[in-house]
This record gives sequence, structure tokens and C-alpha cells, in this order.
Amino acid sequence: MYNPTVARLTYRALLGRRRAAILFVLPALLIVISVAVRSFSGADDQVTADLLGSFALATMVPLIGVIAGTGAIGPEIDDGSIVYLLAKPVKRSTIIFTKLIVAIAVTMAFSAIPTLIAGFILNGNGQQIAIAYTVAALVASIAYAAVFLLLGTVTRHAVVFGLVYALVWESLFGNLVPGARTLSVQQWSLALAQRIGENGMISSDVGLPLAIVLLVGVTAAATWYAGQKLRTLKLAGEE
Repeated sequence: MYNPTVARLTYRALLGRRRAAILFVLPALLIVISVAVRSFSGADDQVTADLLGSFALATMVPLIGVIAGTGAIGPEIDDGSIVYLLAKPVKRSTIIFTKLIVAIAVTMAFSAIPTLIAGFILNGNGQQIAIAYTVAALVASIAYAAVFLLLGTVTRHAVVFGLVYALVWESLFGNLVPGARTLSVQQWSLALAQRIGENGMISSDVGLPLAIVLLVGVTAAATWYAGQKLRTLKLAGEE
């Protein structure tokens, strides 16, 4: 199911000079803010939870997911170069699975690692806050990568729709509108963070069993549908 050649090409596309520079911006900003907050206010558990929840998990993780998920396949479909890959003797399901693995790995690396570092800078992992949010970022990375990879296969405006979802639904409605929180990847991942932290500073509107079901279900459904969409792409000369 995993193809090293497809993976190498996808990593090269995602980590090219321009896209890699964009990927580094938000993690670097999180670290800078964390250093500044620690310098001015010292180690504060509540401040740590607030910053990691509002900036790292609610903003940075979905935005990096947009870049990695849509960038793993969207540009190839847009410029038509995907036909060269599809012409190779590689199953289309293998192409999607490999690109998903790469998108997940990139999203995790550029979101979970900075979240962990920021948490240790802010309060040295007091109350297990850094670990809790890191696990949440890791889990959310999987779902976001799958959802945004799907967007990359169904629309040429995947980045635009992804940004709207990340900034409007996850960051705004996912935090403010009670009903929307149940359908938020952020809230699902927070359910895991809440269980790990168990300190009263991390909470989710979704119970852990339901959160796990939704995370697995959305990831599986998005991956399956992306594979179906890729199968419908026709090469020149195909009937």
C-alpha cells in the first residue's frame, strides 16, 4: 500500500523551498510567543493551556494540515502532472494512501513537535499540559491531513476551502457555537487531551468514546472517498 517513489516525490513537493518556508512560519511564531510569555509572566499553567489551545491546536494545526493535505496532491491535479503518476503501474489507492502518510507526517512534524517545545518552554510540562496538547495535535494531524487531502482531489480551490474550514469553522465556530463543537476535529482531539491532563484546565464538548469514533470514521471516510475520486480521473486515451 505504501510506495517509496510516490512518497519521495510528495515530500519533495511539500518541502520545496517556498512551501517549506510557509510551513515554518506558524511553528516559529508559536515558539517566539511562548518565549515572550514565559519571560513576562513566568510559568503559569492556565496561560499555557490557553495559548496551546487557542493558537497551537485551534489555529496552527489545521492551517498546517491545509498546506500539507492539499499540497500533497492538489497541485499535481491542477497542473495536470498527475497523469504521469497515474500512468505508472501503481494502484490509485496506493497513491492516495502514500500521499496521506506523507501529509500526516509533515503535519505532525510541523505542529506536534512545536507544540511540545512550546509547552515545555511555557511551564515545563506542568500538569501534563504540554504532553496532552501534543497528543491532541498528533491525533488532529491525522484527521486534518485526510480531510484536506480529500479536498485536494475534489476541487481546484482546495486551499481556499481549507482555509475557510480551518479559520472559520475550527477556530471560530468550533470555539463559540455549541452545536458546531461536536463536529469539530479540534474538540475531538481535545477529548484525548482532557483525559491525559485531567487537571480541569483542558475540556472538550465531546466525550472520549465518541471522539475516537468520529476521528477514525472521518479519517477513514475521507481517505476512501479521495481514493474513489482519484479512480474517476481519466487519462488521455482511456475510455
